[in-house]
Amino acid sequence: MKERTSWRLALLFTVYIFLIITITMFVSIAIMLFLYHCGILSGNPHGVPFLILACISVVLGTFLSRVASSKIFRKLDEFVDATQQVAKGNFQVRLDDDYSTIKEMKIVSQNFNRMVQELSQTEILRNDFVENVSHEFKTPLAAIEGYATLLQKKDLPEDKKEEYTDKILSNTQRLSALSGNILLLSRIENRELDIRKTLFSLDEQIREVLLFTEPGWSAKNIDLDLDLEECEFNGCQDLLGHVWRNLIDNAIRFSPEGGTISIRLQKEDDAVRVTVSDQGPGIAPEDRARIFEKFYQADRSRSAQGNGLGLALVRRITDLHHGTVELQSEPGHGASFTVTLPMEPDMP
Repeated sequence: MKERTSWRLALLFTVYIFLIITITMFVSIAIMLFLYHCGILSGNPHGVPFLILACISVVLGTFLSRVASSKIFRKLDEFVDATQQVAKGNFQVRLDDDYSTIKEMKIVSQNFNRMVQELSQTEILRNDFVENVSHEFKTPLAAIEGYATLLQKKDLPEDKKEEYTDKILSNTQRLSALSGNILLLSRIENRELDIRKTLFSLDEQIREVLLFTEPGWSAKNIDLDLDLEECEFNGCQDLLGHVWRNLIDNAIRFSPEGGTISIRLQKEDDAVRVTVSDQGPGIAPEDRARIFEKFYQADRSRSAQGNGLGLALVRRITDLHHGTVELQSEPGHGASFTVTLPMEPDMP
């Protein structure tokens, strides 16, 4: 199939060149005959050398066009074969881009290789995403099944029934949060949200999040060190609420008993800066580079407390507001997340 396609394309290209050369020659002959007829040129218009020259020009031009096109169609064959391999799921195929004499072919090869590289990375991310989602769902489902089985035992003490029921509710809430985060992250990445900017009090929103998370920091006797300037901000209020809640939830989760969480809100000339700091174990250098990836958890021993999507959401929402989020942390010295947002974000 590959050779037949190449032969047809080469023949078509050669026929086109042949027709162009032939038509050109006939036009040239007609012009010369007209000039002879008008007396502008003299001599024998029906000379054999002239016709022989015309025939040689047609044959030679056709042959040269076929030779010249062979390299192009050989490259086209490679491109067709490579696209068929990609269609079958082979993202390791590459085209040779060493075609310095044919600039267009080199550009096509480079763009193709870049496209396949991006597809390969996307496939890896998709597989990792499916694997991580399966794992994150499997763990709480297994716990729910186990505790539900225990509840079926007869003569089970009331305190055990209450304990197992609490465990089931806790894992159910974890599943609900995981599903909600996956859906929200997917809608943000696919631009499926109806994002509307509103003018609201950013410092008041952070205080509301602190009240919502009060059971968590109260249970660990955590002190709050707040310094929140009054700030009217124009942005997506619902999405930014997820940012502060995730950052504060993380600070509570990793803060030691009786620790302190510091939250700062500072207005600058054309931006607002929010910093959430804790006194937890900190984040190792090898983890800091990946901390905003989906499902990545630096402390796997505490994976039951989260699902690795919180900071990914923080990054996506911040990007949506054309802002930045930065991490400063050293092992044993806590972590500090700083979100910087332009005062007038140009959101879609």
